[in-house]
Amino acid sequence: MKLKEGLGRHIALRSATALVIANIIGSGIFTSTGFQAESLGHPGYIFVLWIVGGLLAFCGALCYAELGAAMPEAGAEYVYLRETYGGVFGFMSAFVSLVAGFSAPIASALKSLVRYLTYFFPVLAGEPKLWDTVSVNDLIAIGLVWVLIAIHLRGIRKSVGFSDVVTLFKVAGIVIIVLAAAGMGHGSLANVTRVSASFQGLTRTDLFTAFGTSLIFVMFCYSGWNAAAYVASEMKNPQRDLPRSLLLGTGIVLLLYLALNAVYFYGGGVEELAGKVEVGLVASRALFGGWGVTLVTTVICTSLVASASAMTIAGPRVYYAVGVDFPAFRFLAGTRGGNGVPSTAIFLQGIITSVLVVSGRVDQIQQYTGFTLLLFACLAVSCVIVLRRRAPHLKRPFRTWGYPITPLLFLGVSAWMMFWAFRGRPAESTLSLLTVLLGGLIFLISAARRTGGADSSKIQ
Repeated sequence: MKLKEGLGRHIALRSATALVIANIIGSGIFTSTGFQAESLGHPGYIFVLWIVGGLLAFCGALCYAELGAAMPEAGAEYVYLRETYGGVFGFMSAFVSLVAGFSAPIASALKSLVRYLTYFFPVLAGEPKLWDTVSVNDLIAIGLVWVLIAIHLRGIRKSVGFSDVVTLFKVAGIVIIVLAAAGMGHGSLANVTRVSASFQGLTRTDLFTAFGTSLIFVMFCYSGWNAAAYVASEMKNPQRDLPRSLLLGTGIVLLLYLALNAVYFYGGGVEELAGKVEVGLVASRALFGGWGVTLVTTVICTSLVASASAMTIAGPRVYYAVGVDFPAFRFLAGTRGGNGVPSTAIFLQGIITSVLVVSGRVDQIQQYTGFTLLLFACLAVSCVIVLRRRAPHLKRPFRTWGYPITPLLFLGVSAWMMFWAFRGRPAESTLSLLTVLLGGLIFLISAARRTGGADSSKIQ
């Protein structure tokens, strides 16, 4: 027997689409192209790489669109897995969302934000410490965690309003970079077609391996394409607007990513960009000089704020759904006043995020989260196939285009990526799997203790 959900329906298509865009675009697009230039050495292949990544994200969005329109509840894959495979799978996904799915990426985004702020505040570049132990930069990141929480506790209308505004600034900043490069940038179109000397020596096997390895990082840059699904229960018309927001948001990001890569290669050839971490800053310095670096740094900082803000909205909806379902976690279903905000869940995510800020470096946090995010996205996408067979009469306001090729393509490529991720980072991937198992153990303990609880029956 479930509690009646206490979240109001206030989110329109525009805000849901902004949530998707904000969640996807972080700092990755401004940093990863340099590594692709080093391993592939051909701008054409790099453009293909970003198109393939965008199409795979689009496949995932199509599958979530069908599931979300059929089950427009808070929680996204938590709901889909609960209804398809049972309560234990749903709970494990929610536990992973709390630790790795949202808290860790927020911590990573805000730690990265502080790093970029060193451009404006050079004193932070030296990683100053209080009492020789406490990092000032970490304290600033933790402070930003709670600033966002304070904003999103004010009510869903003000929460999504803030998300809309900061996402608008993010997209506008990227568009300004692209237009400025085209209109006044000191670049060369010849750079876009020039290949590196190292590319000439690549065999087909080398090229395939480099393409596959690079695709893993590109897909991480596209993660977040499912953001609107987490707030489905708060959308005014989820059956219509959820699919539209997922597809619009993912499509817009694909176009922005291609435009930014065109700017990078217009500003510097593949040789100049190869191996550079902050490729956006390198290209902008070549195109515009000092003011271009300031512009790109400002856009990156805005992008990171928007991304962390979007995840602060989305994540607590998963834990809220767990609180609705399970008596042992009923406290997570608490809302603040009558404003329809899952305040307890937001506070819990803030505490865990703060702990993660001081527990590791940005790269360690990112490596830990990537494997589990992909794993549960795959499980959720597989629900489309299972439910088509098990529940053919389930009402589906939206049906996945290209079924069954669309989900099978996503699952096949994702499985291949997880294989390479595990092979390349066995320690982080193993830790991710242990987190999943810990979630299952907590579920079994809580199930054994409760006298009544969630209906974990599956859709028939």
